[in-house]
Amino acid sequence: MLTRIFPFLAWFRGYGVEKLKLDAVAGVTVALVLIPQSMAYAQLAGLPPYYGLYASFLPPVLASLFGSSRQLATGPVAVVSLMTAASLEPLATAGSEAYIAYAVILALLVGLFQLSLGILRLGLVVNFLSHPVVNGFTNAAAIIIASSQLSKMFGVTVDSAEHHYETIVRVVQAAMHYTHWPTLALGALAFAVMFFLRRINPRIPNVLVAVALTTVISWAVGFQHDARVALDAVRSPGARQAVEAFNEATVRIADLSARRTELSQALAQARENHDFDAANDAEHDLLKVNHDIALARDVAHEQREALRAMLFAGVQEGGRLLLFPRGDVPAGAQADGRTWRLKVGNKPLDVAGLTAVGGGAVVGSIPKGLPAFAMPGLDLGAVAHLLSYAAIISLLGFMEAISIAKAMAAKTGQRLDPNQELIGQGLANILGALTRSYPTSGSFSRSAVNLQAGAVTGLSSVFTSVMVVLVLLFFTPLLYHLPQSVLAAVIMMAVIGLINASGFIHAWRAQRYDGIISIISFAATLAFAPHLDKGIMVGVVLSLGVFLYKSMRPRVRSLALAEDSALRCAREYSLMECDYVDVIRFDGPLFFANASFLEDQITARMAQKKNLRHIVLVANGINDMDASGEETLSLLIARCRQAGVDVSLSGVNEAVMEVLRRTHLLEKIGQDHIFPSTEIALRAVHQGAHADSGEKRCPLTSVCYNI
Repeated sequence: MLTRIFPFLAWFRGYGVEKLKLDAVAGVTVALVLIPQSMAYAQLAGLPPYYGLYASFLPPVLASLFGSSRQLATGPVAVVSLMTAASLEPLATAGSEAYIAYAVILALLVGLFQLSLGILRLGLVVNFLSHPVVNGFTNAAAIIIASSQLSKMFGVTVDSAEHHYETIVRVVQAAMHYTHWPTLALGALAFAVMFFLRRINPRIPNVLVAVALTTVISWAVGFQHDARVALDAVRSPGARQAVEAFNEATVRIADLSARRTELSQALAQARENHDFDAANDAEHDLLKVNHDIALARDVAHEQREALRAMLFAGVQEGGRLLLFPRGDVPAGAQADGRTWRLKVGNKPLDVAGLTAVGGGAVVGSIPKGLPAFAMPGLDLGAVAHLLSYAAIISLLGFMEAISIAKAMAAKTGQRLDPNQELIGQGLANILGALTRSYPTSGSFSRSAVNLQAGAVTGLSSVFTSVMVVLVLLFFTPLLYHLPQSVLAAVIMMAVIGLINASGFIHAWRAQRYDGIISIISFAATLAFAPHLDKGIMVGVVLSLGVFLYKSMRPRVRSLALAEDSALRCAREYSLMECDYVDVIRFDGPLFFANASFLEDQITARMAQKKNLRHIVLVANGINDMDASGEETLSLLIARCRQAGVDVSLSGVNEAVMEVLRRTHLLEKIGQDHIFPSTEIALRAVHQGAHADSGEKRCPLTSVCYNI
């Protein structure tokens, strides 16, 4: 009983020093991969990099303590990070305080959802996400994740568009206008280091080596080179006008947003008081304010893009940096050789101290120490918006985690409990949210490293978390100069393994409709990005639609004797059918959705076969029957016998037989018309059905082909 509540107690049966050493080595090895990966994934989620570390010190421990897998490594992962960004984007600006607060709330909701499913033993709900849907979504997500890092690789900044492919077009256009080559070079170097080290020896922490090497280079060459300049130091009238227009638009957006909040509250109050005139006025004003906000956002976007496209040359004059349009430096002035750009975000620019960027982007300052332990504030409006995303992330994250755990259990022989794994993942997300974590899940790459490094129990994850804590407490200054393009390279290298084109082929070979569902899910996810939930829902709806269609129209086959002496489908094997006895096999449960289909099929056969005397209904495939199915079968038997066609059943299982007994349909059919097998049924009815028939060769007793 104790090990069911506290699964980690089972670790210590026969545990010794040798196993402790293996777990310690594995835990440290995983930490060397996790630390840079988690920072990269946090950026993918739209959060500051150090939030990846916050999500890496408590969730791994809790997931291992209360989960059922001893080698599963939990923490930030690519797909869940992408889903987090997609769910939070409509609510707040990426990286803002509100955005971070919503990410923590999302982790709490995901954890509550997973914990509830685990406690209620409902782990099977994950089956609603079929393999073809997940395969299509995962392949599309890998492409979206990789392409979303292109802006960091090229060192450009663009506004996000409504659709992901539009954003990528903007990135390509910006890169064609200007690429920061040192940024691209460091990203490419990180790629090369990770690729070759992985080829040489997979045990080498290639991610850590790439991060350490490029961070040292970044520090040595002064990769980051920012400066603060006043607006009057920007010697470009067009730039000064754009800054003023941008500031005016952003201030107007803030004022209008505050006005919109007031109107929304007034509208809610008017509706509550049933003051329809006031409600109509508030709705009219709200529409106008929304229109004005949209216009102001368009202006801000145009000015922001114009400022980002401006390239400047820097000139030192009297200890002050002056920025001139590149190619328009005054005669006699000596430029510093750098290309300068203005850093423009979503907030008004400080005209007394604009940020001029003359180098590449780095991680920057990381707060030292552990995050405060606090309950996240709940915004009911945000919770309502995030519920559907939380459900999808919960199922996707759990499916990823349990798939990895099963793959490792196949090698270790460990027994897995999916519901216990849900409890572990749920507690990891809930308590992680109390320490500023965003949603986490099991990682395939880090779990593989954990297994290869020799992890015996979940204690390896405890050592991993200890390493992360040490980094947060003592080593954060070492990460300051880590280039953003290197984190982008880490993400792109990690998601290469998610691309699985053979999954489409496999699904197509299994069933064509599965292949089609997988391809449509892939295309829909790409088309709807960044609204990834829509792509998943398209796949789920298609899967359920196919399931319902197959349930409503199960296979109904007439059988005849084949070469191997077995009864086979007459149509598929081009076999002749008996004119006097029809052996009909029904493959599926007989219930309200398909009962009329069986009736139609038998009626059609009776109309085609004028000499038909007996129907043997092969019920081996009927594993269940509801009231509608029983009623239809009863009426069908009565109609057939009135038409002079007798009906018998063969291979009826216990569940269906119980229904026949309880409804007294068994008495109507007759015990002598129920047979344990089709062969016995044919021996019993064949001679009587063929009396005076004159048939010399019967397709049910000898092989007869249609020629």
